[in-house]
Amino acid sequence: MYVTVVPNRGSPPAVLLRESYREGGQVKNRTLANLSKWPPAKVAALRAVLADEAVAAAAEGLSIERSWPHGHVAAALGTASKIGLDRVLPKGPKRKRDLALAMIVGRLVDPAAKLATARALDEGTASHSLGRLLGLGRVEPNELYETLDWLLAQQGKIETTLARRHLKDGALVLYDVTSTYLEGRCCPLGRRGYSRDHRRDRPQIVIGLMCSADGCPVAVEVFAGNVGDPTTLKSQVDKLKRRFGLSRIVLVGDRGMITKARLDADVRPAGLDWITALRAPAIQTLAEADGPLQLDLFDERDLAEIESPDYPGERLVVCRNAALAAERARKREDLLLVTQGELERIQARVRRARSALRGKAKIGQAVGAVIDKRKVGKHFTITITDDDFAFARQEDAIRAEARLDGIYVLRTSLAAHSLDTAGVVATYKSLARVERAFRSLKRVDLQIRPVFHWTEDRVRAHVLLCMLAYHLEWHMRGALAPILFDDHDRPAAEAQRTSPVAKAKVSPAARKKAAAKLTDDGLPVLSFRSLIDHLATLTCNDVRFGKGHALTHLTSSTPLQQRAFELLNLKPAAGL
Repeated sequence: MYVTVVPNRGSPPAVLLRESYREGGQVKNRTLANLSKWPPAKVAALRAVLADEAVAAAAEGLSIERSWPHGHVAAALGTASKIGLDRVLPKGPKRKRDLALAMIVGRLVDPAAKLATARALDEGTASHSLGRLLGLGRVEPNELYETLDWLLAQQGKIETTLARRHLKDGALVLYDVTSTYLEGRCCPLGRRGYSRDHRRDRPQIVIGLMCSADGCPVAVEVFAGNVGDPTTLKSQVDKLKRRFGLSRIVLVGDRGMITKARLDADVRPAGLDWITALRAPAIQTLAEADGPLQLDLFDERDLAEIESPDYPGERLVVCRNAALAAERARKREDLLLVTQGELERIQARVRRARSALRGKAKIGQAVGAVIDKRKVGKHFTITITDDDFAFARQEDAIRAEARLDGIYVLRTSLAAHSLDTAGVVATYKSLARVERAFRSLKRVDLQIRPVFHWTEDRVRAHVLLCMLAYHLEWHMRGALAPILFDDHDRPAAEAQRTSPVAKAKVSPAARKKAAAKLTDDGLPVLSFRSLIDHLATLTCNDVRFGKGHALTHLTSSTPLQQRAFELLNLKPAAGL
């Protein structure tokens, strides 16, 4: 047997495996196999074997010149193309658009500082296949900063495109704010304010996120760290009406966001409908002896509609959550007991015989630190003199507050024919989807914090970049839910709820998945970040056999990787 190459007119030559034999005294040849599709290195190895030449061990002739983590990049970049995220970026220099897309995908697969991101994309120091797939070649850190500046300049067009896709007239819009801290003191946006990260030692920024009813992020805005939540609302109303061109919108925000002042100054003049909640003092007023909120409303149900002349033209939906009531009662008693214990220790210091705490100012300072710490000072009567300190729990006030435990009141301008009572409650509770977005942005998935940029524009661009990365993650999570710890059968979960006031249920399929830590077909269930890390173990390799041409070869997919790409409707080798 031997290998021969046969010319094939205008086509590539045919590589054939042939055999010589004698028949009737004549030497003849016959073809045993067509090897034209074999790699050159493989053909050369077979030719050497047939010629009885010394053949090196497979490992000696084979060299893997480069190995690139690839699966997570293929999944994220493929999804970005599938949902048209690359088309959301406005027209501009191709290099800028490619770098912007690379930074968005890179934020998802490997969140890092801009210098580390540049090195991860650069062909010489790349830590994954993203730069190669996009053909970026050399990438300098300054290019990424220039791309950030370009991306911020295009923010209005990007958000308008996303709004056109996900918001329609009459749609629900979810809006909430969070804060995150900055490193350094140079950014003008960095201010001291209420820190949701519990980092009072750092200046912070406030981030306002606007989402569609299903939680898909559409727009984001950055404010100074000392800006109050209601103050951020006006710019969002202007954005919805003027930039997005929406005339009928239902704005959903929490009680600290959509206040009476903001309703009168911003929301009603813009002609928007809204859903929000009342604060505790307003609920107490409604629950007075002759008020419309009477506890016997909840004898047989956990929600009802009431009317009040203080809220003309509005619907008030009162709800009572028994589980929330029990939790608030437990927490209040715990705080009271801890505070009482600390006050007793101060009292002992004041009344002891030696080295006693003296002076009304000093005693008051010690007491104030305890009272302010847990915000339960209103439940104690405090008496301080120069040489004594006494306190007592206000049991009547505690019982009056406990009477309203678990009760909250929603208010809306929507008519009943537009949204029923249960729908108002369910819609307000959908604000939890914005909270879920904040968790992904700030914690293990995208790591928006801490922010190291020093200029105002760079900070805004960084937040926009992270929002677009979460937009991509949101779509991926929806497709990958069957192999994540997310509930992949929400309709079944909602069907179990007897009331929208009750705690959200988990579907039977999700409970089974969480208990076994396995899917129905025996695959492990992971968090989103763990799945991204597992996909990264699917590598593409530059392989060379002997002195032949280098080939690109993917490692074999694990069953979990195969399932992930099936759910995303993608092929891992696409683009290579």
